[in-house]
Amino acid sequence: MKSAANPLQFKSVQFRSVRVKSAVTILSLAALAAGAAWGQAAAATQSIVGTVTKVDAAARALTVKTDAGQEYTVNLEAKATIRRIAAGETDVSKAAVVQIGDISVNDRVQARGKADGQTIAAMTIFLMSRSDVTKTQDAQRADWDKRGVSGLVTAVGADSVTISVRSAAGVKPIVIALAPNAVVRRYAPDSVNFADARVSTLPEVKTGDEVRARGDKSPDGSKMTAEEIVAGTFKTIAGVILSINLPANEMQVRDVDTKKPLTVRINKDSSVKKLPPQVAQTIASRLHPSEDADANKGGRGGGGRGQGGGGGGFRGGADVNQLLDSSPAISLADLKVGDAIVVSSTVGAAADKITAIKLLAGVEPILTKPGTQEMSLGGWSLGSGGGGAD
Repeated sequence: MKSAANPLQFKSVQFRSVRVKSAVTILSLAALAAGAAWGQAAAATQSIVGTVTKVDAAARALTVKTDAGQEYTVNLEAKATIRRIAAGETDVSKAAVVQIGDISVNDRVQARGKADGQTIAAMTIFLMSRSDVTKTQDAQRADWDKRGVSGLVTAVGADSVTISVRSAAGVKPIVIALAPNAVVRRYAPDSVNFADARVSTLPEVKTGDEVRARGDKSPDGSKMTAEEIVAGTFKTIAGVILSINLPANEMQVRDVDTKKPLTVRINKDSSVKKLPPQVAQTIASRLHPSEDADANKGGRGGGGRGQGGGGGGFRGGADVNQLLDSSPAISLADLKVGDAIVVSSTVGAAADKITAIKLLAGVEPILTKPGTQEMSLGGWSLGSGGGGAD
């Protein structure tokens, strides 16, 4: 049985993506606010959002790379207007008019004008400096930390979804409804980058999805009115490495449950870690308490490791997650054929290929059934913290 991975455990991946997307959203909102000013001319124009890679002030030209990887040459018309948007500001009327000399490489811009292939003759440019992008990103991250929740969808209604949220105190349900003008997105197959998420709707969210939402909670914490929802289908698999292709950043793995081979890809956003042996044994003791129960027969006293005893016991999934997150990072080159791994990923288009969100090595004690050499994922997942036994 495959277990749902919890995107909460991959904050470093998600927030990096969310923050960049936030700058795009702010620029887009500013352009929408100014749309009426362009009137009928807007129909003949194109708008792009991206990062400035080159500035030629003398030629009044910019090179802009969009988040999709396309590169455009943006030529400023004689009467072009450049407006700088401050961090967090979406009211275009408050944007200060600046000059092309105020634009620097790595600034974010939205350029609007007549397009001819990959060249745009821009009449209007909205600018957000790199420092302001950073401020916006930090503010977004703080807001997600403060008002964000993440959990597994357990029920879907006509205008709301219910998720189970895990914390140190246990698991509780939260009903999430949409605020006016709320944004719903869905992760793309093989990607947990927010920039790759497509616009979606609440009816597309289904039972078993993982949802991350940001908004205002009710006083008792049982309900949320969400301003933003990101949903996706995730899975966790356990496998044994069959081969490693370092140049391609991928490996062939045999799924220990299905016995079928699959390709695991590693990219720049993948988290690759290895559990120290003592930590792996500690988690294994919680998952397989029968080992300690057998060992304790004969008078070694109660309270085996799986019950919080002498083996470094602990309570709740949150403590296990701390152990996972604090494990040392490794590279693909540190792994070898025959190693057992656990991988969490999105559900991609191909069943035999996955891109790792999080890959964990050193998991042999966790996967091995007590008293045998057989390995199985069982009910464990990287997100649940261990068997769901809170």
